[in-house]
Amino acid sequence: MMMGVRATTASGKDEDFDVAFRDLYPRAFRLAVRMLGNRAVAEDLAAETMARAYARWERLDPDRRAGWVLRVTSNQAIDLMRKKGHTLVPEVIDLEDGTALRVALAAALAKLPRRQREAIALRFLSDLTEAETARALGIGVGSVKTHTHRGLAALRSDLGDLAGQLDDRPMEQLGV
Repeated sequence: MMMGVRATTASGKDEDFDVAFRDLYPRAFRLAVRMLGNRAVAEDLAAETMARAYARWERLDPDRRAGWVLRVTSNQAIDLMRKKGHTLVPEVIDLEDGTALRVALAAALAKLPRRQREAIALRFLSDLTEAETARALGIGVGSVKTHTHRGLAALRSDLGDLAGQLDDRPMEQLGV
């Protein structure tokens, strides 16, 4: 009898995860592509994130699952950039070259403190609201605003003239 209860619970978990997967995998993939600029690597990273989510699915707060998946995706992307040596800002940045721009942005993001980086990634790369970002990070909306403000100020400082020129270009055009 206990076996039947477990099978039903596992099946319910699988069905719940399958439904969420259809929403979360594309979001994780888009975030990884924006951060890495490489679709094949982004697919692997999004799949790895979803595998981690599946392993923890029942322990994750249902209201925070999406934020957790996106946060893990951004953290993995940053770790991958560090390991692969993609954190160096090119000497000369051609604004028409989306790859160089992504590398410069990734390098600047990697320099931010963890909370600022997470807040920026979730707010602007994953298009979460301040409230959604707060739930995903387990902090208050005011803290999200503070981390976002400080992170953006640091990015503007780090990117210098490039930051001012980015304001006029749509994020989709930049590939981020």
